[in-house]
Amino acid sequence: MIKELSLEVITPSKSAFKGNVVSVSVPGTQGAFQVLFNHAPIMSTFEIGKIKIIDPGQNEIEYCTGGGYIEVLANKILIMAESFEHPDEIDFERAKKAEERARGRLTTRNSDIDIHRAEMSLQRSINRQKIYSKFH
Repeated sequence: MIKELSLEVITPSKSAFKGNVVSVSVPGTQGAFQVLFNHAPIMSTFEIGKIKIIDPGQNEIEYCTGGGYIEVLANKILIMAESFEHPDEIDFERAKKAEERARGRLTTRNSDIDIHRAEMSLQRSINRQKIYSKFH
């Protein structure tokens, strides 16, 4: 018998995922980690990267994320993500343009530019392109 966990993923704009899974891997702030059945209770932050889900049919699904928070308690996982996109939802051309804009902002280093925001935008756009390219 496969031991399953209940997973819910929410973003500021939608309920992105709700269902049973076998495991979830997230890009934790202190390093990537995987949650399996009977995982110890935890609350953690995670970074821009990919969230990998293995469903009860042993299908591996990867999602692009912009970071957020994860809570694990009694075989229930709640992920509150800034963004959570399936590769088919990613607009590759838009991500390329966002990368160009971010690189341009970082190159000019104008005093009006929020450097941290531009760096985060660059990371998100590169991450989207990488995950999109892996599946297309």
